[in-house]
Amino acid sequence: MDTIVDALIGNSAPVNVALAVAGAAALWIVWRSLRRRRGIEAPLRLDLNVEVAALEDRGPPQGPPVLEFYNLPVRLAAVVLAPVGVNRELPSEDRLAPLLESVVPGLDKVAESHRPLVRRWPNQVSARGFAHLFFKHAKLPGLAGKGTVWSSVAGVVKVAGEPVMAGLVLRAAVPNSIGQTIVDAEHQWLGCLRVKWV
Repeated sequence: MDTIVDALIGNSAPVNVALAVAGAAALWIVWRSLRRRRGIEAPLRLDLNVEVAALEDRGPPQGPPVLEFYNLPVRLAAVVLAPVGVNRELPSEDRLAPLLESVVPGLDKVAESHRPLVRRWPNQVSARGFAHLFFKHAKLPGLAGKGTVWSSVAGVVKVAGEPVMAGLVLRAAVPNSIGQTIVDAEHQWLGCLRVKWV
């Protein structure tokens, strides 16, 4: 019996060494894979910033069409558009007119006249989330634009029954207290924006 036990104990040394080597190899493989993952760079993020200071620093042009924001004539300085949901896309550049027309009647003609900066953003989930992201990346001077010539409005609009997020940066001729506005429902655009032809 002692001979069998001695044989088992004597033979366990090579088994222990083999287990230690296998364990060390497994740890080394795990360490290498973690190290490689850290070395992989994250994909480049889209530049969502709209530099308001770099936009055209002129008030609204004379003559029709005249864009008004809460009855104050303004220049359409920038437009940001984003599809809603995962599998939706914005229309092509040559099909943006109906989208702008859906925000408020005549806005497509205003865009032709004012020639705003137009940015396309990635898909969005909610109107409030988009609005806050838009206000963050299209940062207005002063206290969110209040007391300056700059203001902005963001929210949801429907084009052929499909929701789209829209954000507008507007420039008035004189400082005002409007600042930022969130449009929670499609019909609210008509409460703050209007295009006049006289």
